[in-house]
Amino acid sequence: MVEGVQRGRVEVGERYDVFHTDCPARDMVDHVTSRWGIWVLISLRSNSLRFYELRESIQGISEKMLAQTLRALVQDGLVWREVEPTTPPQVTYGLTEFGRNINEPLTELFDRITQRLSTRSAG
Repeated sequence: MVEGVQRGRVEVGERYDVFHTDCPARDMVDHVTSRWGIWVLISLRSNSLRFYELRESIQGISEKMLAQTLRALVQDGLVWREVEPTTPPQVTYGLTEFGRNINEPLTELFDRITQRLSTRSAG
């Protein structure tokens, strides 16, 4: 590997260096852990949702930010997008297999935090 340059392809058994600024995995980590990315992934953990359902499930997100976040997650291969040719078009989003795989630890983290908060507030 040439110093200062991240390889575009990693050999089997090797990992990307996500701390390197040129690492292709770094963008995906940024998208998943962004302010809204994690909420979109957690919202889709149980079932696919239409755009407006996602917007309603994530309080505080604007349509613009939801659209940008979904675009990035679709491009990363974590979320699929299906457009039904109706008037107006109905757009549905769901987790890909890779997205479900990434979502497992996020959901576990979310569950641990909410359980801890419930225990703390009860005691």
